[in-house]
Amino acid sequence: GRTNENSDGTYYGKAPAAIVDLKAAVSYLHYNDDAMPGTADKIISNGTGAGGAMSSLLGATGNNEDYKPYLQQLGAASASDAVYAASCYGPTTNLDNADMGYEWLFNGINNYTTNNTSLTQTADQMKYSDELKAAFPAYINGLNLLDQEGNPLTLDDSGNGPFKDYVKSYIIKSVQSAIDSGKDVSDITWATIQDGAVTDIDFNGYINYISRAKAAPAFDKVDLSNGNATAENSLFGSENTDNQHFTEFSMTNDTSGTGTIADSQVIKMMNPMNYIGVDGSDMANYWRIRQGLKDNDVAISTPVILTNELQGAGADVDFAVSWNQGHSGDYDLDELFQWMNDIV
Repeated sequence: GRTNENSDGTYYGKAPAAIVDLKAAVSYLHYNDDAMPGTADKIISNGTGAGGAMSSLLGATGNNEDYKPYLQQLGAASASDAVYAASCYGPTTNLDNADMGYEWLFNGINNYTTNNTSLTQTADQMKYSDELKAAFPAYINGLNLLDQEGNPLTLDDSGNGPFKDYVKSYIIKSVQSAIDSGKDVSDITWATIQDGAVTDIDFNGYINYISRAKAAPAFDKVDLSNGNATAENSLFGSENTDNQHFTEFSMTNDTSGTGTIADSQVIKMMNPMNYIGVDGSDMANYWRIRQGLKDNDVAISTPVILTNELQGAGADVDFAVSWNQGHSGDYDLDELFQWMNDIV
């Protein structure tokens, strides 16, 4: 609804409208639970891309007070807005940190294709890429992520370290699953395969294999004029402003001359990372997160971070990198339905 306009030209679908609308729907189901088949205690959300982001928000923010004033203004039913489980394909989420993760992955690759047009990053875009990549390790290290054995997942100043190895491990599992199921992996020249077992991957080789899809910054464009804004800039617009920044980086580097930044509380409310394991949020216990091996629309670091944060908060998370998939979802419905059966 981010492009919805009233007759007077004002916008009424900007953030946080999307998540508030979904919460109102969930509250309606809880409120009318006795009048309908099934049980509202077993609601499962599902979405891809931006929908995956909304699904993750539903899963992380159940009954949090931040959303209550909006729900009351909307006239939502006075009932729980929590869901039982969340299914998220390629979630385009953690947006206020996504530009850093994207450049950590794709820095150094300057050619990209959008709308079937081959383009090259400008000198300014290459500079933004360098700066955003350089900022990513501090963000990762500040999260205090841990692997399953309790070892810190960190990055050094050059962007290497245990977190990178952790990301690699999911890619290795994806290639291994393809081999185990008899898939043709002859074009995967960046993987080291010995006797049918994947022992390592060339990370740079993998990144060049999937390649860049967006110029830096990928999500919060510095130029909001002349059609240069992204869907995310539009999401964070206001009643009277179609597009706004949502990162300090792009606001500082704004080239439109008229750029503004969204309200900090609204930015917070659109990021599930701010609500995972937080008192006052009834978080979903079960999660299924999938990232396509060839997804270059969202950096693989985004779902890996989301998964790790959820696991650290005690959630049961089924995460995998799906073989040969791009930025898409619902491609494994039999497996999705089986997961649903298993958790209920």
